[in-house]
Parts: sequence; structure tokens; C-alpha cells
Amino acid sequence: MVMKLTALIASVAAVLFSVGQAQEPIATQIARVEAAQSPNRQGFDPYTIQEMMKLFHVPGVSIAVVRDFKVQWTKTYGAADVVTDAPVTQETRFQAASISKPVTAFAVLRAVDSGKLSLDEDVNNYLKSWKVPVNEYTEGGVTLRALLSHTSGTGDGFGFPGYNPSAKLPTLEQVLDGKPPSNVGPVFWERPPFAEIMQELVLGVVGMANSTYEQPLPATADQSAARAHDKDGKVMDAKWHVYPEQAAAGLWTTPTDLAKLGIEVQKALRGESKLLSRRTALEMVAPTGTGPFAIGFAIEKRGEGWYFVHDGSNWGFRSDLAMHRLKGYGIVVMTNSDSGGQIISAIEARVAAAANWDSLDKPVPR
Repeated sequence: MVMKLTALIASVAAVLFSVGQAQEPIATQIARVEAAQSPNRQGFDPYTIQEMMKLFHVPGVSIAVVRDFKVQWTKTYGAADVVTDAPVTQETRFQAASISKPVTAFAVLRAVDSGKLSLDEDVNNYLKSWKVPVNEYTEGGVTLRALLSHTSGTGDGFGFPGYNPSAKLPTLEQVLDGKPPSNVGPVFWERPPFAEIMQELVLGVVGMANSTYEQPLPATADQSAARAHDKDGKVMDAKWHVYPEQAAAGLWTTPTDLAKLGIEVQKALRGESKLLSRRTALEMVAPTGTGPFAIGFAIEKRGEGWYFVHDGSNWGFRSDLAMHRLKGYGIVVMTNSDSGGQIISAIEARVAAAANWDSLDKPVPR
């Protein structure tokens, strides 16, 4: 009864919000986002999206915008690969990098919902072929809650540089122990066959048809994959790097697919998901007590609204996901360049302004 009442209140709030916001035609919103901004408050306002792509050396950009718990519009720009000059399309896959983590967390929480896992039990009770080493920092046990919220105290070599497709890849145990040919320090959280598990628990059931955790990317999937580019928008020594650390960095996907995952979390928070209970979904937006980190996502105030967010940074790729905690809107932007971060921030700010998201208009400089 409480869950139904909560969902009803959330639905009424969303309807009232939609009614209270005069929405421009989608084409008009897109044109406002793409154009030089008016009024011009300096910064990057004088540039169009295409001009910013040239300025920041970003070959390709892909955007998905969410409104009323649906993908409202998508748009792509530029080249997926400067070698072939293939254009970015809605089906072009980008490396999600660390946005792989909240998608992984969604799968774990589904297992929590079904009673197969506990967020607060020592993970050594689940691990078989490898155990979390016991020392002064882990003697009290390491939990999934801590591992999935960046609060476990572990070190992983400060990110994953990936591997050239021609390089020898480490085994599961070598990744966990940080032994050659692993190129990072000791890490933990991998469980084969991971790609199949994620397809079954998340990608397939959410409808993420252009997504996979397969590493290396199979040749058939590579046909729709973007190339990694350096900060100058130039090619590097491989089309992309391989990430055997699948859970944390291995997802290939599109903005539309990530938006679908974000919408599913939004619906779960309203008690309207068939995949995840509201009680469990709340774990993804409730900080664990250390910084803004919840299970999978971080919580962030943007403008006057609260969002669950995650960014991603792999070799040659940058991306960001931001979904409103309550009101059913959000955005995913993905790029194929090391210098994509600045254009992502500019695009997100423009979309928020064009769509009248929770924000207070900035004063015009005088």
C-alpha cells in the first residue's frame, strides 16, 4: 500500500511538472542546443556544437536526451573513425568506461532482490577461486555495498589503461593479483563468464540492443564501434584498447542504451520497474555515508535539481550520464576523443537550459 501511494505521489508530481513547463517543439530545442548561445555569457557560448568539436578536437559526438521517462531525442555528429570517415550513427558503440560500473551494480542489485546476494555480507563468503586478502583494513570484511560505492578502501592502480588488441591479456587471477601481463595493481571484482551474465541480467531485459561487455570486441560488433582518438583528435596505435576488467571498464554501448538503463532506474525509484524493486533501487541513489557515492552511481546537485550520475574515461573515449532523481529527464553524451570532457559539459548545460530543467537563469554579465 505504501509503495503504491509513493508511486502515485511521484506520478502526480511528474504530471504537474510536465504541465507547468511549456515545452518547445523538439526540433526547436535541438536547434537551440546546437547554435551559438544567446545571451552570450562568454566561455563557449559563441560556438556551435560543430565549432566546439573542431575547437576541442573531438571527431564524433552522440547524444540521447530523456524526458517524461522516455528517450525524447537523439542526435549524432561527426566521424566515428577519422581513418574511414564513417559517420557516427545512433547505433555507433562507444566505450562507456567507468559508466560500466553502475550497469554492473544494476545486475548485482537484481541478484540482491532475488535473495542470491547480500550487500552487507563479507564477499569472501561468495568468492571461490580467489579471496580478498586479510589485513588490518579488511579484517572486518569487505562488502558489496563498499565495493560498489567506491568506499571499500581498495586500490586498483588508479584506473585501467587497457591493452592493445595484439597484446597478451591477463587471466582473471592475474588481473585480481596484479601479476604480469596485468598492467595495473591488484584489483578485485571479476567473475566469468561476465559478458553472458550481464546480457542476461541487464542488457537483454532492459533492451540495450547495441551493448556488450565482450572483451575484446568481436569483429562483427567492431563494425559499428567508434575509434579511440587522442586529445588532438588523431588516431593512435590501435583502434581501441581491450579491458579485461569488464565490470569496471568493459561496456561498449550507445547513449540511447545507457538512457534506457537510466530510465529503468528512474522507474524503479517510482515502484514501476519489473526488474528492480523500489527498495533496492533506492540503494543506487542513497549515499553510503562517504562522499556522494551510492551503489553504482554518485548523487549530484546540478542547477536546482538532484541527479544520479556517472562519467567515463577510457583510452580515447569520454562519456557522461546524468538522470534526474525524480522528474523523469536526463542526458547521456558519448565522445570518441581524450578531449571530449569539455564539450560534454557544454552540451549538458545547453540541453538543461533548452529543456527548462531545474535551474536558475544565470545573470547576464554587466
